[in-house]
Amino acid sequence: MTWLVSEQGVTQAERAGLPTINVPAERSRVAERDFPRWGKSCGPARNKTRQALLKKIIVAIKQAVCYYSLMDKLKVAVIGVGHLGSIHAKIYQELPNCSLVAVCDTDRARLDAVSKSLNVTGYRDYREIFGKVDAVSVATPTKSHYAVASECLKHNLHALVEKPFTPTLKEADDLIKIAGDNNLILQVGHIERFNSAFSATQKIIRNPKFIECHRLSSFPNRSLDVGVVLDIMIHDIDIILGLVDSPVERIESVGINVLTHFEDIANARITFKNGCVANLTASRISDETMRKIRIFQENTYISLDYKNAEAWVYRKGLLKISKEILPIEKEQPLQKELQAFVNCVIDKKEPLVSGVVARQALKVALEIQDQIWQKNKS
Repeated sequence: MTWLVSEQGVTQAERAGLPTINVPAERSRVAERDFPRWGKSCGPARNKTRQALLKKIIVAIKQAVCYYSLMDKLKVAVIGVGHLGSIHAKIYQELPNCSLVAVCDTDRARLDAVSKSLNVTGYRDYREIFGKVDAVSVATPTKSHYAVASECLKHNLHALVEKPFTPTLKEADDLIKIAGDNNLILQVGHIERFNSAFSATQKIIRNPKFIECHRLSSFPNRSLDVGVVLDIMIHDIDIILGLVDSPVERIESVGINVLTHFEDIANARITFKNGCVANLTASRISDETMRKIRIFQENTYISLDYKNAEAWVYRKGLLKISKEILPIEKEQPLQKELQAFVNCVIDKKEPLVSGVVARQALKVALEIQDQIWQKNKS
């Protein structure tokens, strides 16, 4: 058996960001038959030198094997490793068909903590990853989504941008165009699309007549650069637009700010041209946590609990209403979302929540937000 560490392999490993060692050319090929001779007494100093060289060669072999195992994996970086971004990074490290290469954050302490815990390279300037990765998760504050994502797309990196997509429709349109012009995958992080309970109900939801959503949480102390509409209500807006196959006809909304300069509680009523009505309530200053949606359609009422991944179906029968608990295989929605993104990049297929799909939810969310702001000014 012969072990070989080529100069090309070491060079490629260096390009991949792997640690490397210098192995003398005359010792780059080591035959198994040489091992017994090396073990014979030939002086302590020479023996020690040969043992050290052997250890270096073995390490180099392992690095080369590691590099070639990464060649078939998607190289990913996470930009912004706060609460959500750090979770992105941990999940990417566990996915079988991708490799977490780097994490980026302007906060040095936070960056050091995450990079050390995951044993990956950390960069304060995300532009240093250009040429080293294939795709990124952008989990920075909303106001910086456009600047960061546009730079990444222009450098041919596929991007998953956390919700809300962007603060404005113009920025969303620009990102969609840049991704399209460069044939890149652009996905937006609407996580409820990957909730097991929602997936279980999709097959039985037909022509909804009335939809009611409640999304309540305690004060988060994060994502405070936007109001509750862009922070959490947008999840339900995205789901509703996916369920109702009809244009929006009218939006009526109200909201108030309590702890921030933005709305912290909001309610919106969306009427669609086909007659369906959706009522949405969102609060980030609640004592309880609730993420529920109720869908009413002909002879059927569906109750879905996102938080606990549970769903019930009530059906009208002869003089009675039957109740059925839907069987659900509980999975981690964020893990499913990131795995879907990686698969879309590798397989070159359209994401479930593309930039175009996310723009539709953003458009409605911004209209609700603007209505609230205008009313509160008067």
